Amino acid sequence: MTVEQLSEEERKSWLRALPGWSLCRDGDAIERKFEFADFSEAFAFMTRVAMIAEARDHHPEWFNVYNRVEITLTTHDASGLSLRDVKMARKIDALLA
Repeated sequence: MTVEQLSEEERKSWLRALPGWSLCRDGDAIERKFEFADFSEAFAFMTRVAMIAEARDHHPEWFNVYNRVEITLTTHDASGLSLRDVKMARKIDALLA
């Protein structure tokens, strides 16, 4: 199944609906930085994200130092940003609601 890359207009539109996320890699990915009270909270958050990623078979690129987590989403099968990334970002955001 082919995964379609979002158009420039779609990227802009979806980005407006994803507060806290920003375009990176020349529009081929989105990223967000999170900060927690301590390492345990950050790691718990990463664990919840990992469970979503496994269920959706869509895995983030991420970086963690102590209480900070940085997540980048892109779809390698689409060679850029796709609706899969938007949906994943929304699921990640829902964890913080």
